[in-house]
Amino acid sequence: MATVCITDLDSTGILELVTGLGEPSYRAAQLEQWTYHGLASSFDEMTNLPKQFRHRLAQDCRLHTLRPVDELVDRRGTVKTLFALADGETVESTLMTYSAGKGRSRYTVCVSTQVGCPIGCPFCATGQQGFVRNLSRGEIVDQVLYFGRYLRDQGNGGRDDSTPPAGHITNVVFMGMGEPLANYDTLWKAITTLNAPEAFGLGARSMVISTAGLAPQIRRLSRERLQVGLAVSLHAADNALRTELVPVNRRYPLEQLLSACLEYVQRTGRRLSFEYVLFAGINDSIRHARLLASLLGGLDCHVNLIPANLTADSSFRAPTRDAVLAFHSELRNRRVRCTLRQARGLAIDAGCGQLRSRYAAYAPGREQLQPGDGGL
Repeated sequence: MATVCITDLDSTGILELVTGLGEPSYRAAQLEQWTYHGLASSFDEMTNLPKQFRHRLAQDCRLHTLRPVDELVDRRGTVKTLFALADGETVESTLMTYSAGKGRSRYTVCVSTQVGCPIGCPFCATGQQGFVRNLSRGEIVDQVLYFGRYLRDQGNGGRDDSTPPAGHITNVVFMGMGEPLANYDTLWKAITTLNAPEAFGLGARSMVISTAGLAPQIRRLSRERLQVGLAVSLHAADNALRTELVPVNRRYPLEQLLSACLEYVQRTGRRLSFEYVLFAGINDSIRHARLLASLLGGLDCHVNLIPANLTADSSFRAPTRDAVLAFHSELRNRRVRCTLRQARGLAIDAGCGQLRSRYAAYAPGREQLQPGDGGL
């Protein structure tokens, strides 16, 4: 019989679990409160639950789905963590710290949605690993909860006054391993859990989904109730080059993709973002900038320019600083809203899939998570 994981359940599922174990229904709200607001790492921490009930939960359930197996931290506050899943597979997540002014900080978690990735972009370490499987609701949500506990514990360690309250994650971006919209139904369950006041309680507008350009799913997203943001990984403004960089362009070429993006903007009234990673000698010329400006003309959008983060394939290098600034300037001169983003975590393999690739080279035999260990 498969072990139940609490974070894989919605509120109704938690209620059914609790009552099925013979406990009164109000225990479900207590269990959910401890999981998401209390950021409990074990059932033993849930002190207002009867000891016998906690023992039964530890026997029959897991509280979390992940176990950290490697972690790297840089001087700017970027934390990259590799997690083992119950079946021994691994995924990565990243915590990024940004200044919010007046001594405050924003804390963004970059979350994975799949083990590996089916898109196969040649410049991406995850794309080079191939696709293994989708993550479950709990495996997605637990990445956020882990860093909530991380921030809480750092705060208890006596950090400065800019440290947020316990578990104060301010933003979640689904930009880690995998194509989020290829795991749409489960992704949306995770988003619902992260948004629900009785669960994690993070505002929908504080979450962003990144996609390589799955046009039908973008159209579906435009009809959802929650106002979650959308970022499209573009990387090229003509079909020939984009197909080389983002192979899913064969299925959903730029004409279909931009049509879906326009529908998203019109239906939601929200501006979307395009991610454009700059590769030296590939997509970083002034001509490419002009093509991009022409492609996006009239669409309510914002372009994030990101110098390439090196993977094992050295053919995808970051352009020179002058080339990046010239590209940025050309877009601005053509009235394209754009921001030059700094690559973060270069010293700790924070590019998508890099830590997993390194770990796979030396990891011992995979260990299975056991019921009752809290997944930690």
